[in-house]
Amino acid sequence: MTQVAHTLLEGEETAAQRVSRHASLLSGQLRNLTASLFPPASQKMLRSFSSGEVAKFVGVSDGYLRQLSIDGLGPVPAIATGGRRSYTLAQVNELRAYLTEARPREALQFLPRRRPGEPLQVIAVANFKGGSAKTTTSLYLAQYLALRGFRVLAIDLDPQASLSSMFGYQPEFDIDRNETLYGAIRYDDERRPTREVIRPTYFDGVSIVPGNLELMEFEHQTPRAMIDRKARGHDMFFRRVATALGEVESDYDVVVIDCPPQLGYLTMGALNAATAMVVTIHPQMVDMASMSQFLLMTSDLMSVIEDAGGRLHHDFIRYVVTRHDPNDVPETQIVALLRNLFGDDVLNAAAWKSTAVANAGLTKQSLYELERGSVGRAAYDRALESVDAVNAEIVQLIKQAWGR
Repeated sequence: MTQVAHTLLEGEETAAQRVSRHASLLSGQLRNLTASLFPPASQKMLRSFSSGEVAKFVGVSDGYLRQLSIDGLGPVPAIATGGRRSYTLAQVNELRAYLTEARPREALQFLPRRRPGEPLQVIAVANFKGGSAKTTTSLYLAQYLALRGFRVLAIDLDPQASLSSMFGYQPEFDIDRNETLYGAIRYDDERRPTREVIRPTYFDGVSIVPGNLELMEFEHQTPRAMIDRKARGHDMFFRRVATALGEVESDYDVVVIDCPPQLGYLTMGALNAATAMVVTIHPQMVDMASMSQFLLMTSDLMSVIEDAGGRLHHDFIRYVVTRHDPNDVPETQIVALLRNLFGDDVLNAAAWKSTAVANAGLTKQSLYELERGSVGRAAYDRALESVDAVNAEIVQLIKQAWGR
């Protein structure tokens, strides 16, 4: 069929102009939403945590925390009506430091940071199928690790920058040129030290390298660099992410990488830098078919890296079932099939589908940031229990990799 070209009338928008206008309208609305949700500075702030929550994070009893407060030891909690005590996350970390000195035999429980000889753990969270909760998994893992006392660097390698948005950075307004990881792995003279592209977050213990569309430049520039033979040795394209992380290795215990939704040069760099890989799976048949292709392509990419001299050593590769409805019979059958096929490589816990998680996401927050009663206590507790169980398994795998 022969297509007839559409002749634009005077003043009529081109398709590109219309899409650009829609993008601007949406960006402006998102910015206004952030301003209304997080006044007066239009910046995200983390709530305080009850003494019961803090006791669970740290691994002591609520009564013990109460006695510390009475004795004037450790950080001073805020005391509300009725004597309820609460701590900021910064105070929780102060409490960890105090307990480490006061009870040195249990220091590793209170402050589980890596010790000399324990390598930096770099966890790549990957899947190229939309709706697999890749970014949500990355977000909750980074925050869970911080709540448990680890120093975390989150890296948003996804040009869509959803992880950056969840941490309060809107990519088109808050992230300028050369302020993503691309700035630290680019091939020209504008390459920057990694520390210069790391930003703090409102979530104490988590720093972030934000993302935006600039990351796509690495996909475009890498073939040119390979043709021009600009990069050799440690500067080979698949080693550049690892080299960038090496500059800040001593500052963190765990790096969580939200990988792009496609298997390109950025993903190859993340896989080469990673010490572990978490693959998200939504238990639907169409997602299973997509994951089959994802695994085949990932295998091919790994072979390319190894053939080029890269070394891929992952302490663990695990599949995490996400957005699972345990009352859905077909989903339950698919989960059983996965466990039968992959055995222990599938985490025992699954992240359940929950209105609590979805409602929290509407305000660009996680369950850890919401008050327990804001989305319904029962729904909140069920969702948080499933998310915590997933992340607790990953923490155990990290500790095993450290030989603990």
